[in-house]
Amino acid sequence: MQQDPSPPHVPAAAPAPAPRAADDGGPARRPGILRLASAALAGTAIEFYDFFVYGTAAALVLGPLFFPSFSPLAGTLAAFGTFGVGFLARPLGSALFGHIGDRYGRRPVLLASLLLTGLATVAVGCVPTYGTIGIAAPVLLLLLRFLQGLGLGGEWGGAVLLTAEHAPERRRGLWASFPQIGPAVGFLLANGLMLGLSASLTDAQFTSWGWRVPFWAAGLLALAGLWLRRSVEETPQFRALAATGRRADAPLAEVFRGHWRLLLLTGGALAVGYAVFYAVTTWSLAYATEHLAVSRTTMLACIMAAVAFKGLMTPLMAMLGDRYGRRPLCLAGCAASAVWMFPLVALMRTADPLLMTLGFAVALLGMVTMFAVVGAYLPELYAPRIRCTGATVGYNLGGVLGGALTPIVATALADGSGPPWGVAAYLTAIALVSLACFARLPETSPLAVQKRTGAGFDAMETETGAATSAAPV
Repeated sequence: MQQDPSPPHVPAAAPAPAPRAADDGGPARRPGILRLASAALAGTAIEFYDFFVYGTAAALVLGPLFFPSFSPLAGTLAAFGTFGVGFLARPLGSALFGHIGDRYGRRPVLLASLLLTGLATVAVGCVPTYGTIGIAAPVLLLLLRFLQGLGLGGEWGGAVLLTAEHAPERRRGLWASFPQIGPAVGFLLANGLMLGLSASLTDAQFTSWGWRVPFWAAGLLALAGLWLRRSVEETPQFRALAATGRRADAPLAEVFRGHWRLLLLTGGALAVGYAVFYAVTTWSLAYATEHLAVSRTTMLACIMAAVAFKGLMTPLMAMLGDRYGRRPLCLAGCAASAVWMFPLVALMRTADPLLMTLGFAVALLGMVTMFAVVGAYLPELYAPRIRCTGATVGYNLGGVLGGALTPIVATALADGSGPPWGVAAYLTAIALVSLACFARLPETSPLAVQKRTGAGFDAMETETGAATSAAPV
């Protein structure tokens, strides 16, 4: 099959000298990269807090407040519909902020995306309900959710490139996993606050105003994130591109023209991670409280324990990726997800908190086996001139394929009194599709690249063509 053309190769002598991390990860670089990785983690945690708090609210209260004329099932589906809009906006945000990142630098992306998401989240907490302003309420909710997704679409690419392009080559997987810990931290912050409010307020108080508090808190978190990121340095790769005039004029067009198959493969490969995560953290919350009579406090506690486990396992999986390669871990994670979906549903149906937590934790372990390494994997697939756009659009395309529809489809499949085996079958099918996509992607770890071409990460302008053509796409 004919391969996608790679970007035009610029002679190796063109780049001006640029600072780079030492391959041995010596002490001289560690304090700097630790500070940068911590700033990336903090900002990602805050942005995902904003995104997750909406998902929890959609599962618990948004249906009756903003779609009161619907049946309980239809109201939940409508609330999850507005939830899904955020995923549809994420590829658009990744295209917008990817262009900024490839043309003007990774640093502006970090600041602008955080500000946009924070403002939209605070505004959600201020929207009057349907009973106050009628149809304008769900319309405003939809618009603000779109803006949330737009901002989050740019966050991931800026954060992972900040760490990946500063990191020592042989420890890139570990340092690039710091932004991947952010979603777990953000989820725990969002749901911890929801859990505290749910436990301390009456149902009437929580429904009236308590659910708004986590959205208002996003404003303070956004200010803290902007303060942390105010002094981050631009990455060595982008400084070299800017100094030599090799930045892409239209990075999105270049990605679509030269690497569209790679883009579709990465989106399909990552779909299962999103599907499993949102099945565990969003759909299961609504299902267990509505069908199994499990209290929302108990469900939030079970899910939070599993997500905390996921966060703790992220750096370990990333270190394994540095040692054994990115692709083997991704294949193992997909296979584990395919095997575990039916046991997951069976354990959740018991309504036993310990068994449900076990089911959720194993499911998220399979997911994080993949997602711990993608912070290094996706940037390594693209040349520096289009890296922010290519990696970010591919990552968020997976969110559309796996995250936007999963709560909606799962809620529809689980309607009725019997076990929701249809949900397990749906998730298993996505896992198998993702497994097939990962099987067609190349290995990109530094050792593998050097064995094939003698090139390293900073020479990926050349290696991207080789890596892309190595994949049987």
